[in-house]
Amino acid sequence: MTRRLGSGSLVIATHNAGKLKEISALLEPHGVRCISASSLGLPEPAETGTTFVENALIKARAAAEGSGMAALADDSGISVDALGGRPGVYTADWAERQWFEGRPGRDWFMAMGKVEGLLQGMGKDVPRSCAFHCVLALAWPDGEYAVYEGRAPGSLTWPPRGTMGFGYDSVFVPEGSDRTFAELDPEEKHRISHRADAFAKLVSEQFGQ
Repeated sequence: MTRRLGSGSLVIATHNAGKLKEISALLEPHGVRCISASSLGLPEPAETGTTFVENALIKARAAAEGSGMAALADDSGISVDALGGRPGVYTADWAERQWFEGRPGRDWFMAMGKVEGLLQGMGKDVPRSCAFHCVLALAWPDGEYAVYEGRAPGSLTWPPRGTMGFGYDSVFVPEGSDRTFAELDPEEKHRISHRADAFAKLVSEQFGQ
């Protein structure tokens, strides 16, 4: 039987305030109080995995070991079928730009343009099917863990459309829709997203009857 969290505190392995807020909103109704790894002074581990599962577990285990508490981490990205599943686990890396004014940064339009350029180079009839993926990893200090995988299938469009998303949202049209993630109201997007799929599985197993 899968180990259950129960109520109490949970470390969220992130230094991103927006991600902490989003995850907290999903877990607080179940009596879980979320604490960020950054607020505990925990460093961000190097994401050396070659899959979403590996990277999510690296982050969750580091936070659990560093805090002595149960920890939750996620890893996500987009895979394009015609590109052999790329960028996949390297989704964020494709958006990395050179240091600017002393700071690294990410240029998502550049990343989307790279994907589009590769597809156009394969011809006008190349399939544009793709999927967003999200893996949630729960880890306990004693080494026990659980993994939940979510997926949102769809296709790529060009040029980008919409202003309400981030990352690749403005070129991703979810299956069954004619609008991009960036054209959908955030609440509508969250109902069908890859992260929502993964969280539904986590909530069902961790808090279901």
